[in-house]
Amino acid sequence: MNLFADIRAAVIDCLNVLTNDGVLPAGLDFANVTVEPPRDATHGDMATNAAMVLAKPAGLKPRDIAEALAAKLLADRRIMSADIAGPGFLNLALDAGVWAGVVRAVLTDGDFGKSNLGTGLKINVEYVSANPTGPLHVGHTRGAVFGDALASLLAYAGYDVTREYYINDGGGQVDVLARSVYLRYLEAHGQAVTFEDGTYPGEYLIKAGQDLKTKVGDAYVGQGEDVWLDDVRDFGTQAMMALIREDLDMLGVKMDVFYSEKSLYGTGRIEAAIADLKSKGLIYKGTLEPPKGKLPEDWEPREQTLFKSTDFGDDVDRPIQKSDGAWTYFAPDIAYHFDKVSRGFDALIDVFGADHGGYVKRMKAAVAALSDNAVPLDIKLTQLVKLYKNGEPFKMSKRAGTFIMLRDLVDEVGPDVTRFHMLTRKNDAPLDFDFDKVTEQSKDNPVFYVQYASARIHSVLRKAAEAGVDVGDLAIADLSLATHPAELAMAAKLAEWPRLVEIAAKGHEPHRIAFYLYDLASELHGLWNRGNDDASLRFLQVDNIPATQAKIALIKAVSVVISHGLSILGVTPAEEMR
Repeated sequence: MNLFADIRAAVIDCLNVLTNDGVLPAGLDFANVTVEPPRDATHGDMATNAAMVLAKPAGLKPRDIAEALAAKLLADRRIMSADIAGPGFLNLALDAGVWAGVVRAVLTDGDFGKSNLGTGLKINVEYVSANPTGPLHVGHTRGAVFGDALASLLAYAGYDVTREYYINDGGGQVDVLARSVYLRYLEAHGQAVTFEDGTYPGEYLIKAGQDLKTKVGDAYVGQGEDVWLDDVRDFGTQAMMALIREDLDMLGVKMDVFYSEKSLYGTGRIEAAIADLKSKGLIYKGTLEPPKGKLPEDWEPREQTLFKSTDFGDDVDRPIQKSDGAWTYFAPDIAYHFDKVSRGFDALIDVFGADHGGYVKRMKAAVAALSDNAVPLDIKLTQLVKLYKNGEPFKMSKRAGTFIMLRDLVDEVGPDVTRFHMLTRKNDAPLDFDFDKVTEQSKDNPVFYVQYASARIHSVLRKAAEAGVDVGDLAIADLSLATHPAELAMAAKLAEWPRLVEIAAKGHEPHRIAFYLYDLASELHGLWNRGNDDASLRFLQVDNIPATQAKIALIKAVSVVISHGLSILGVTPAEEMR
């Protein structure tokens, strides 16, 4: 059930009747007609822009269309009033029985809020994709949470979702990892070592060095890189990916695919992707203009193999092969996305850190070229996370060397708090993570506020059962006994859930789920507080079982939607607060 979609359908039906009656001209496009909550709740339950968007193409005044539409809509028993506001917006008030139907739908339909928006469509969401050179840090945490919640949201909206991690194990950073592991290996043999600039000094590599010693003994001691580099590179990469999988597991993130960049080299996959672009006339030999601003001292014009990314909206064409024949970093990324396109996905999403902003246009251009503009690529950038404690910047770990590890963050506040708070801001907005604020019990802490609403509802359900109230099949409760304006407002908020899911899924914005849950929790807490002053609003009416069942049916429905929303965010709903 999607009440907003249902009422919009009623509006469209009325517009078709007005067209058949000659009030509206034939051939009007109703695609931009919307039905949504009014900006001011005092104006009604829903508002439609139909008269405003149709006035110009119809050659009529908005108010004339609004008056004719209002007259038709009032024949619908669900609509109590249709009032014209301003130049032609139409505000609708719905019968209280409509909200009772919403509550019953929540209680009886296990898929309430789910959508068929993505039915039949395959979508790939790539996120985290950190270099396999160490455990995940706080910056990765935000991308992991955002990507995972987005994948869950899209699945909830009907898409066939693949969650993917791209292992960057083909570049020079894994050689640096190998050298760092080798130093820890020598250390495990009792040698004093020095970590030169560029190597990784984190204590997390100590175990890798010890494990390498266990595996090969002293076979590599005193040997040159030509003997041990390849083996230690693979060994170190596997060890770091094991750490990363542990980190993701702590956060509740499960990947469907781990795709190795290294698998693209020496297999013809890069060459095949470039050949596809070349066949389309998009690869050429050329010399790029010098970079803007102050030139690097070693810059010199040189011929390179270039991709015509400017044909697809990029600022400049991009090199894919250096003058010495080596591939640039961009080439394997092209091949990787060519593989995604070849796997038959209808859409791609990449979640990058903010430092990859300069990579967006070229990657979009590559996918557009590879798919002949058939497969859209949306790249979401996640901004930095700043940690605070007692109002001061906070550093948590020395084990990682120069960064703060995900596992320390999760150990400090738990996965649920971590995940929810990471989604309390839009992905491209900076995020402050204040340990005092995310654990305080107040309305200003969204995590607590939503979980407290869930716990309060479960507490009422337990007390009702203890009092002998049958709370088994609440869908049959007489919901006409819960029609106070505050109760109807909470039911109206429940009705927004299916619409909100579709908006969030279309915009790839899982933070909207967190915002909605906070608003829904506010309705619950507001009604709870009203009960302190007005006994008729209390959920447990010991002398009136039918009223108790009606009120508990309403808050049980709130609990169901909170559970659905938290599930999308990857958070376990609280049944009690400790």
